[in-house]
This record gives sequence, C-alpha cells and structure tokens, in this order.
Amino acid sequence: MSNKLIYLPLGGAGEIGMNMYLYGYGPKGRERYILVDVGVTFPDMETSPGVDLIMADPTYITERADRLEAIFITHAHEDHIGAIGHLYPRLQAPIYARAFTAAIGRNKMERAGQDPDIIREVGLWPETVKAGPFEVGFAPISHSIPEASALVIDTPLGRIFHSGDFKIDPDPLVGEAFDPDLMKEIAKPGIKALVCDSTNIFSTGAGRSEASLASPITDMIGHASGMVVATTFASNVARLKTLSQAAVDAGRSVVVVGRAMTTMINTAQSTGVLTDFPPIVDLEDSRDIPRNQLLVLSTGSQGERRAASAQLAQGKYRGMELKEGDTFLFSSKTIPGNEKGVAFIHNQLAQKGVNVVAEDDRYHVSGHANRPDLERLQVLMKPDMVIPMHGEYRHLREHVQMAQNNGRAAMIAPNGVMVDLSGDTPNVIDNIDTGRLYLDGTVLIGAMDGIVRKRLHFALRGHVVVSLLIDEDNRLIDGAWAEAHGLPDINETLEAALEEAIDNDLKKARKGALGDDEMVDMIVSRASSRVCKNMIGKKPVCTTLINRMENE
Repeated sequence: MSNKLIYLPLGGAGEIGMNMYLYGYGPKGRERYILVDVGVTFPDMETSPGVDLIMADPTYITERADRLEAIFITHAHEDHIGAIGHLYPRLQAPIYARAFTAAIGRNKMERAGQDPDIIREVGLWPETVKAGPFEVGFAPISHSIPEASALVIDTPLGRIFHSGDFKIDPDPLVGEAFDPDLMKEIAKPGIKALVCDSTNIFSTGAGRSEASLASPITDMIGHASGMVVATTFASNVARLKTLSQAAVDAGRSVVVVGRAMTTMINTAQSTGVLTDFPPIVDLEDSRDIPRNQLLVLSTGSQGERRAASAQLAQGKYRGMELKEGDTFLFSSKTIPGNEKGVAFIHNQLAQKGVNVVAEDDRYHVSGHANRPDLERLQVLMKPDMVIPMHGEYRHLREHVQMAQNNGRAAMIAPNGVMVDLSGDTPNVIDNIDTGRLYLDGTVLIGAMDGIVRKRLHFALRGHVVVSLLIDEDNRLIDGAWAEAHGLPDINETLEAALEEAIDNDLKKARKGALGDDEMVDMIVSRASSRVCKNMIGKKPVCTTLINRMENE
C-alpha cells in the first residue's frame, strides 16, 4: 500500500476564523498526522445567541488521536490559538510554538484547567521539531502580532510551506521583518506545496509597512483637543507602541484600559519582543492629569459590547467618561460581520459630541498580504502547487485563478476537502464532514445538537409553558395552567384564553387520550398554536409538563 501526503482543512478554509489544518502521511488508514492551529471565531446574536466561542469540530482527528504526532501554533491570534485549552483534552498531543505564542497559549491552557507546560517553546528555523514522518520548523514572517511564523514542513515526499497569516513588511516595528533571502533559502530544496493566506487577494495595491503609520498618527494626536481614545486589535503590539510613542511626543500620558490589551503588552515585554514601550499611567492615577494630556488605549475595536470602548461610548468605564470635543480613533479595519457592533459605537460616540476617526487608511495597515505580495511570495518560493487557505470561498477561488494564470497548479480546498499532495498536482481524494463546536458557558456542544436552534426558536416565536395534573383514572384535575414568556399580552387575557382552550380540547379528546403523554402534548401544542395565532399572530414553542397522580 503506497504512502500518501495529504492536506485536510477542518476550519479556516472557505471562512474567516477558527483555523485548523491537518497534514497526514502514510498508507491509507495508518497515516500519521500533525495539526496546525486550533482557533476560534466569535458568535453573534442572530445565529448563535448565548454562545461564548465557536471552534472547528475536530472529530476527524480526535477519532485518530492515537496517530496525532504534534500540534503547531503559527501565532497568537484568537482565530489560531483561541481553542487550544478547550480542545486539548480531545487531542492529547504535544504543542509547539514560539516564545510569545507559547506564553499566550499557556495562559489559555491554565484558564481551561489544563497543564500549561504541555506547550513547548521552539526557536527559529533552521531549528526543527521531529514529529513522526514530519520535520517542522518555524520561519519568521511579518504579521500584525509578534513572532508570527510560517511553517516549513519537511515530509518524505517533499517540503510544504504553510504561510500562516503574513504580510510583506520590511519594517514592522515589533517582531521580525519579511526576509526575501530567507524565503529563497527555504525554497532551495524545492517547495512541493505552498499553502497560503488568501485574505487580501482582492486588494490590488502593494501592502504598506507598519512603520508608515508613525508620522500621520503622531500628527493627528498632536493636533487633537481634549482627551484622545484609540482602539485597535489588542494583539497588534506594534500599533500600540506607535500610538503610545505619538502620545508621548505630543506631551500626553498613556493609559491602557481592557484586560486583553494589558495582557498582550505584558506578555510581549516579558518575552522580550517589546522593548522601549512608553510608560503607562494607572487609570486611577490618570484622574489627576488634565484630560487634554491623556491618550487612552482601549480594547473593543470590533464593537464588542463588553469591551472598554463600548462602555466608554455608552457611559463610563471605571469612572472615565468621554465628553464633547474628545477624539476617538479606530486604528483598525472592521472585520466583515462586525459592522453593526462598530456602527453602534460610532453612533453612541457621535451623540456625545466625540470626534470619531475611523476607516481611514492613514491610521491603519492590514496584517495580511495584498495580491501583489501574494504573487511575490509565489515567485520567491517557486512552489509546484498552491493551495489557498484563510479566506472565504471567493478568496480561495480568486487565489487559485491567480496561481493558475502564473502557470502553477492550484486547487480550491475548503473545509472538509482532503487533498492528495503526493504527485505533481493536487487531487481531491475524499470529502469529510466538518462542523462547529460551541462553547456555551463551560460546556462544548455541537452546532447540530439543537440547543442553539431551540434557543433561536424561543427568541423568534416566544414560549408557552403548560402544566397539567392528571389522576390515576386519566382525568384532568383543576384544569390546565399556562404561562407565556416573550409574548405580547395586551389585555392580559392570553394565558386565560390558553387555559380555556386547552381544557376544552382535552375534554373533547377521544377516550384514553389523556393516558398517552405524546397525545396530550400534541393536543396542548395545537391548542396553544391556534390561540396564539388568533390573538397575537404568533405560533410559540410550547412545553407541556405532565404530572400524573399514582395509586398508593
């Protein structure tokens, strides 16, 4: 039986977020595997109310966990590392990451009740980790977070370059610059497959450096009146440094509000990737500083309702309050799907008379490679084949067309598509059912378990609870008791009408019907739907509680 080299995305291909990529090598049914990234995405009230986090369902690999050699984390963004603590009990394999990423990962493991020392630190390529038939190295590559890395994956059938999230930035301010000579060196033995970030494939201009923001941000803060609040991705440590230095240059003190941002700054400093960060003033001490001498770095650039930015927009954050004439800078781009939350904050700030600066390219650059940069990486790496990842389906398709137009074999491989990389061109050899897991409170549930779907039904239709007491002779005692939740009851007659209708329908039921719980539930549900439809135009979810008296 011949050995095959396979690639299987379980999350992050055909969508933005919850990245999880599987590589395997060996004969069918006896492959050894490595897993790359274990990320999350975030819920919304329209599709996943009450859910805390969403992650890829790892069932395919957990069913083969005895053959999982190792887990490699490319960088510390939530969509690449956020699920590691929650899913580790199902995966049970060594975890490898660079120092900064490892520190963030250990914190997540500890908070999830896992042993943080399971995460092992790895140095830069050419240092490698042996994992079964794979040998994996971390190649530094620039992104919007410190120590982002591509993975150099050597296999018996050739070298794979897994780009991770990256951009071509010669001066990222914090972390390593993109090094074309290093890319050429890695490519010398030949690259069988480039598995590559696709996020900005539709952006036709060359990407800009993080360093290009220093001058315009310094100028903007220097001319602002009142207090200035700036928000960006908490993990963008370089941006936080640029904003803070601009504040100091303008004679302002720096205050940081929000746990995520504080954690990132502290971790970056403790692991040595962030140096010369301007001094930070404690929030309590800032009350003694004139407002026009403050810059506040705040979490919540994506409209998160519980983050510091949202609290400042709606009222106060630990006593700090925005006033008319203050300035609020969004040094970020709004991720698709977050537009409503961000617009809500913009409107709240506008009502306060705050000057909002947002969606302005002078104050933000992307952490992902634009189309010309993706083409440049392909020229540097000269891969036999290109497999796009990290993007919606339209991104993957466009990336494939670009690669093919440049004479390279390429294939769209969304979640669940198993690709054979063994030959000269990629081939689909299987389709795997993939799905999502929800963290609901402290419990992991399947997206198809029906729990969230039922919650949506309650939200959309309302809920009627009916309680019945039935004696040992199958007779209704004292009539039905009904309680409506989430339904309008203008004249306070709905519950009485429900009880009357249910009583009448049960009395009319055929002989012996009250002895059958399923029949009773059907009669009650039909009566409930009929009454509510007639009175308020809704057919609510109905729950019937049947209490039966027994002979002593």
